[in-house]
Amino acid sequence: MSQQKRVGLTALGAVLSPLEGSGPRTEAVVQRLSAAISLGVMVDGQQLPSETVLADQLGVSTMTLREALAVLRQQGIVHTKRGRGGGSFIHGSAGVLEDTSLTRLQRMSIRELRDLGDEHFAITGTAVVFATRRGLPEDMERLRGLIDRLRESVDRVSARRIDSRFYIEMAVCAQSTRLTRAEVGLQVELSDLLWLPQLALVPAYEAVAHHDLMDAIEGEDDARARELAQSHIEARIRRLVALRLELRDR
Repeated sequence: MSQQKRVGLTALGAVLSPLEGSGPRTEAVVQRLSAAISLGVMVDGQQLPSETVLADQLGVSTMTLREALAVLRQQGIVHTKRGRGGGSFIHGSAGVLEDTSLTRLQRMSIRELRDLGDEHFAITGTAVVFATRRGLPEDMERLRGLIDRLRESVDRVSARRIDSRFYIEMAVCAQSTRLTRAEVGLQVELSDLLWLPQLALVPAYEAVAHHDLMDAIEGEDDARARELAQSHIEARIRRLVALRLELRDR
């Protein structure tokens, strides 16, 4: 395992990095912050940085940030306190992703699902390889901790968040801001589908798969790690495709 100096990358740091591309900036800020909240990168009660600092981190104007915060307040995701000890705080993150995932799945084609699986493997498979080469002991400890939490999880929402956080932290372990942001976006799009009640994923079984992956990473076997990641991702996508076909035949 490489012992190079940590570059300071964190999941939250990647999420709050400057926006890229064109398009409506207010909407992009809303999507970025909503993603962080829905996946548990930012949690209930957590205070956001000041408007000036957060706008600077995201590379937008203060006015754009205020407009985005207003939208998030309307959605009940953020609340703002005035006066001493005030600021904007995360609120109601458990309801960020509404239970519309089954309807969304019904609207997706089999090709779209398979493309999503291909993207999952392209991003995660690459992150796994770099995590094997660049990960530090503290990274491994953090990932092992998430596996323990997943194994002990007793509800679907928390299991989904922990599972998603595992993949995001894997990209952090790879020390790549772009991979981390890509993984966050992927998990927002995919995780609520994978953890639909109809698929009946068992947190303890998913934890075993992550445990085997971690063994390969800590053993510095990047080929084996990539193979395990691919196998696990393919198995999940097959189950998702099977559910989509079942819904079509009803």
